[in-house]
Amino acid sequence: MVSLDLSATSVKNEIPSEYAAEGRPFQFTGRIRSFQHAIVGILRMVRCQHNAWIHATATVIVIGAGFLLHISRADWCWIIIAISIVWTAEALNTAFEFLADAASPEFHPLVQDAKDVAAGAVLVTAIAAAVIGAIIFWPHVAGLF
Repeated sequence: MVSLDLSATSVKNEIPSEYAAEGRPFQFTGRIRSFQHAIVGILRMVRCQHNAWIHATATVIVIGAGFLLHISRADWCWIIIAISIVWTAEALNTAFEFLADAASPEFHPLVQDAKDVAAGAVLVTAIAAAVIGAIIFWPHVAGLF
């Protein structure tokens, strides 16, 4: 059995002071910086992930169709939930891919499996969103014919 003593290594279990929230007062400027970082992350995802372009296109089409077809408030709630879940899944998948690539720059089959599973989660949410869209929009579209 291998024993590992981390107390003598250079590994620190302390959180750097700039990340430690305890004892720090609430700062409005800190919250603004948090929003700025979030916006930068969203823009990075949209710039580098081709699937995000597909989600953006689908989002614009669905919102446009919702306005054009005058869907109900309840239907808007479902549409907003579906859109936000897909975007959240895509963002988490993108973050996971960035971390996986940084942790294992060379190909590793387990990293590939993990990335495939994360991409599968996005696919599941996109399919669910498409089903929600079909349930909501089908009566409106069928009524046009």
